[in-house]
Amino acid sequence: MMLGKRLNAARKERGYTAQQMADLIHVTLSNYRKYESGRVYPPVDKLVQLADILNVTTDYLLCRDPADKFR
Repeated sequence: MMLGKRLNAARKERGYTAQQMADLIHVTLSNYRKYESGRVYPPVDKLVQLADILNVTTDYLLCRDPADKFR
């Protein structure tokens, strides 16, 4: 799942650990890792929080950004 890959890449690029991200959105580390592994989609409210923290759009995380249409 691309959301997990994009979430992982954006997190690492900004220097956050998985534990820090989990703490920031108030979920367990286990649940956060499920988002990055692609086993579980985050609920909409958590997706918005993740995008805000990582300074990206939800469309980017969901692979719906305009640049993707040309790849």
